[in-house]
Amino acid sequence: MTSVTDMGRGAMRAIALAIVMAAAGPAIAQDSSAPALPEQDAQVQRGAVTNLPLPRYVSLKGSEGNARRGPSLSHRIDWVFRHAGMPLRVVAEFGHWRRVEDKDGAGGWVHYALLSGVRTALVTEDMLPLRTRPHLDADMVARAELGAILRLNECEPDWCRVSGGGQRGWVPKTSIWGVDAGELRD
Repeated sequence: MTSVTDMGRGAMRAIALAIVMAAAGPAIAQDSSAPALPEQDAQVQRGAVTNLPLPRYVSLKGSEGNARRGPSLSHRIDWVFRHAGMPLRVVAEFGHWRRVEDKDGAGGWVHYALLSGVRTALVTEDMLPLRTRPHLDADMVARAELGAILRLNECEPDWCRVSGGGQRGWVPKTSIWGVDAGELRD
């Protein structure tokens, strides 16, 4: 039996890489020989570090955040998020690092200190009307441009109340990114 002290540096790096790849989730590390696990009904996947649901939405705390290839400062920066409040989806956790994606799937590993639990949404429809009530016939109070970042408030099955630029109103969930289709918020 080989002890850790008998292992070479190459073997230690290989073990460390395997641990990081496994922490990155099934998109990076897959063992095709492992039996498939049965789906767990009504069970939510939880992060190993925070025990919070995965995936989940957060927002960028500052005006800039580096997304790295792996969960450490020694990994290369692949992407830089440059919009304060930008909604991001957390898909994996490893120590103080969270693997995040934007609306287009771009992203990487971001240090948790750069993320906020404040929920925001990205407008995906140009000149999106904000309405007084969650109904298409309700009066329009404002319009939001494509790509605008709005604060996410309460959500019903098909509508969410958002605010931004001093305005507040209801928008269809299908017109924003940053909230799941079945998600309800008070």
